Amino acid sequence: MKKLLIYILPVMLLVSCAKDLDEYNVDQKNPTMVDANSLFGNAVKELSDNQASSSINVNIFRLWVQHWTTTTYQDEPRYNFITRNIPLAYWTPFYREVLQDLKESRRLTDENTTLSEAEKNNRIALIEVVSVYTWSILVNTWGDVPYTEAISTVNQPKYDKAADIYADLFKRLDAAIALMTPGSNFGSADLLYNDDTSGWIKFAHSLKMKLAITIADVDENLARTAIQSSAPNAFTSNADNASFAYRNAPPNNNPISNSLNPIYTTRQDFIAGITLVNKMNATEDPRRPFYFTTVNGNYVGGQIGVNNNYANFSHISEKIINPEFEALLLDYAEVEFILAEAAARWGILGTPAEHYNNAITASITYWGGTAAQVATYLAMPTVAYASAAGDYKQKIGEQKYIALYNRGNDAWTEWRRLDYPRLTPAANALSVIPLRLTYPTSERTLNSANVESAAASIGGDEVSTKIFWDKF
Repeated sequence: MKKLLIYILPVMLLVSCAKDLDEYNVDQKNPTMVDANSLFGNAVKELSDNQASSSINVNIFRLWVQHWTTTTYQDEPRYNFITRNIPLAYWTPFYREVLQDLKESRRLTDENTTLSEAEKNNRIALIEVVSVYTWSILVNTWGDVPYTEAISTVNQPKYDKAADIYADLFKRLDAAIALMTPGSNFGSADLLYNDDTSGWIKFAHSLKMKLAITIADVDENLARTAIQSSAPNAFTSNADNASFAYRNAPPNNNPISNSLNPIYTTRQDFIAGITLVNKMNATEDPRRPFYFTTVNGNYVGGQIGVNNNYANFSHISEKIINPEFEALLLDYAEVEFILAEAAARWGILGTPAEHYNNAITASITYWGGTAAQVATYLAMPTVAYASAAGDYKQKIGEQKYIALYNRGNDAWTEWRRLDYPRLTPAANALSVIPLRLTYPTSERTLNSANVESAAASIGGDEVSTKIFWDKF
């Protein structure tokens, strides 16, 4: 018996140890299975990070619209974005992280038998809204992109025409809106509206209006109809804004703080751009202290494309570089500017001046301005809708340019679409101010035939090639 125990005990110990060792082999930080909620939340965060980032390796649009400029490194303000392969860095997170996570979240949601029909419909709808938002960025940035064969097993996906993608986005958004009912969706993983689907309903309608006004010069009937149908259900105050709330510590802090806040960096690369600062100085814009710091009590912008001494120019405000400062995906001010333009174009949904005033009011109060400051600003002859210079595109374009501060990609899109303000290319510019990003080098290497076909379709893979909706 003793001999038997001598042989059995070591075997038992080995089995026990093997079980314990197997547990050590499980990577707790990189799970092999992720639930639909986590995937959805991560997709929204990746989307927000990509849009909010101030890294010139990823997001350079604040420089192109001259809201910001740089102190020493001038490649990006002068439109050299090939050296750092910025097209690839901006493209990849949308396809690899955002859209891939959304697709997998949708698959898991479809397979979940524990959800009520209403909960499942709401989750599917939210996935679609974020997907549509993401696709619109891709189209607005490049034009034709992989769409119907993207995020699939196709190794070399074809490039769909930008106008066809937009047409499908409207259908998808309408279907998503029809699915949503007030109630629960992704719980705590809903990082925009904290599990309140009614907020998403407003966001979806506001997004539909945003897409519609973007194509107003190429499909007037669709644009007008879409705006009229969604306006009653869109944002009505800043409380409705689609905003992503960041935390005060990495990796969930505001991405801008990584590049500008002394807590995280000693670099001094970015300053306020002279184009925006001078425009705001001319009207003593009350948003200046929320946008910039001062130099001896003055707001001073740096030259675009020229080396600038960091100490001599206004910096990005403490508000914006705060680790907890939120990122806006779409806001009430933008909705009111859309309504102002719709009223000016087609005489619908009120008067241009009414919505123009609402938009400026929403922007100033969002940033921290007072009602008195709003009244003073709107009374200025150069600001008041009735007396401000130019046609509706100039009036709205000039003010929208200011209101879209810190939203570089959106400001770039509106500048291309409305053609205001009139921007002068940077000093020593390598090209015109880019009207699109060129396709990533990886696509030319791995998907060359389809890239060449897309380039021919849009009129050339050049920065001067206009997106289909940019007609003037």
